Amino acid sequence: MARNKHPEETVNLILDVSFRLFMEKGYEHTSIQDIIHNLGGLSKGAIYHHFKSKEDILVAVTDKITEESNQMLLVIRDNPNLNGKEKLKAIFKESINRPVQNDIFTVAPNFYNNPKLLFYLLHDTIQEVAPNYILPIIKQGISDGSIETDYPEQLSELIIFIANIWTNPLIFDSSVDESYCKFKIFGQMLKGFGLDIIDEEMLERVRELTVICQKNK
Repeated sequence: MARNKHPEETVNLILDVSFRLFMEKGYEHTSIQDIIHNLGGLSKGAIYHHFKSKEDILVAVTDKITEESNQMLLVIRDNPNLNGKEKLKAIFKESINRPVQNDIFTVAPNFYNNPKLLFYLLHDTIQEVAPNYILPIIKQGISDGSIETDYPEQLSELIIFIANIWTNPLIFDSSVDESYCKFKIFGQMLKGFGLDIIDEEMLERVRELTVICQKNK
């Protein structure tokens, strides 16, 4: 049956199965044969027709994970009705409230078993998200007076790094209280730049996601 699918459907099937296995077993402990066993009859040759290696699959999986998120960032970044500060708040709110976050935290991937996946996510955070989405918003905020900083490039990297890495319980295996405190301190740091954007609703959502994560470890 899998042989009769359109190429894009076959690729999506490979990526969906690979993502689930990477999350459950870890990238290093997932083999091409593991992926094949979960593809309903798709052959190894069919996989290698689309991907040269397991690492190529990992890159494609990471791209798929970030594509939807980056589209959300694009819409907010280009919204003409919000100032810089309002856009940053909208990004934080939309990011943690996306339904896919529940799925990711339910699976509770162990990034210690996924160093390459973590590397690609870090690379996307610093090389793609910070300069192309966060930096333009900070520069707008400086212009419209809603953000105060002399170092927009560095602030954009700092904000996205802390938000995606340091406060992420999937990476540091933080407890519910630790995650809550980290995000609260992050909010206090942002206030120093005139960015009072972390509200109680966001803090409770972080607590909720961490609870989901801890239950499924």
